[in-house]
Amino acid sequence: QAYRGSVKPFVNFNAKHDAELLHRAMKGIGEFSMFCLCSHFSFSPSMPLSSGFDLVSALKSELGGLFEDLIVSLMTPPVLYDATQLHKALKGAGTDDQVLIEILASRTGEEIKEITKVYKKEFGGKLEKDICGDTGGSYRKLLVILLQGSREEDVDEDNIEKDAKDLYAAGEGKCGTDEEKFITILGNRSEEHLRRVFDAYKKISGSDIEESIKGETTGNLEDLMLAIVKCVKSVPGYFAESLYKSMRRAGTDDKTLTRIMVSRSEVDMLDIRANFKKMYGQSLYTTIQEDTDGDYQKALLYLCGGKD
Repeated sequence: QAYRGSVKPFVNFNAKHDAELLHRAMKGIGEFSMFCLCSHFSFSPSMPLSSGFDLVSALKSELGGLFEDLIVSLMTPPVLYDATQLHKALKGAGTDDQVLIEILASRTGEEIKEITKVYKKEFGGKLEKDICGDTGGSYRKLLVILLQGSREEDVDEDNIEKDAKDLYAAGEGKCGTDEEKFITILGNRSEEHLRRVFDAYKKISGSDIEESIKGETTGNLEDLMLAIVKCVKSVPGYFAESLYKSMRRAGTDDKTLTRIMVSRSEVDMLDIRANFKKMYGQSLYTTIQEDTDGDYQKALLYLCGGKD
C-alpha cells in the first residue's frame, strides 16, 4: 500500500548523534528551522532518553504557546500521543468528549488495543475504567464496545438486509429509539459490512443513516454514532470535516487543529487534503494560511505538505 502521509518518517535514525545535533541546533537557529529538524525525528521514542539529553524538556524551555504544543506533540510516539490525549480528556473537571469520540471512532481495533496497553503503562489506570467513570448510558456502552477493538472482520451477506431493516425498525420505523440495536450493529459489524448496510438502509428509508441518527438521538451518543458512520464511509473525509470545523468558526479550535495535523501527518494527510478540496472547494493549505500565523502556521503548513 502506497504511503499516504505528508511527512516521511526518518529512516537512518541514530539516537545519540541526532540528539546532539538537535542540542547544538537549539543554540543557534530560529524556531521554525528547529521544527523542520524535529519533524524528521518525530515519533522516535528512544530520542528523549538518548545521550543524557531530554529533548522534550529542552524544547519546552526554548519554545512557548501553540508552537511548543505542536512540536512536543510531534515528538511523541503516535500510540503514546493518543493515550495522552485520552488521559487529558478524562482527568480533571469535565470530560473532553470530542477527543474520546474522535480517537475511538477513527482508530483501528489493533491501534485501540495498543493505546489501552500504553495508557495502563503510562498512567497506571485502566482506560475502560476511567471512561466508565466519566460517561454514562448508551454513550458509555458504545464507547466500551469500541474499546474492545474487536469488530467483526467479514461481510455477513445473509445479514446485510436484516441489519438495515433492524436499524430502520429501531429508529425511524417506531416511536422512540431502540438505542441498543444501533449500538450492537454500529459497534460490532465490520466496516465493509456496514457500508453495505448503509446502502441497503438508504433504499429502505429513502434517507441516509446519518439523517436517521440526527433525528433519533441527541448529545454525545449522536456525535459518537455520526463519527462512527463517517469513519466507516471515509476516515480521511471525517478528518477533513473536523479540520474545516476547527477553523471555520469564530476563533480557531487550535487543540483540534494541532491534534489532527500531528496524528494524521504520517498516516493519511494526502487523502485528507484531497477530501478537503473536494468537500469545500479550497485547499487545506490555504485555509490554514488564512486561519493561523507565525511559526505555528509555518509548522502546520509543513505538516500539510503542499497546496492542492
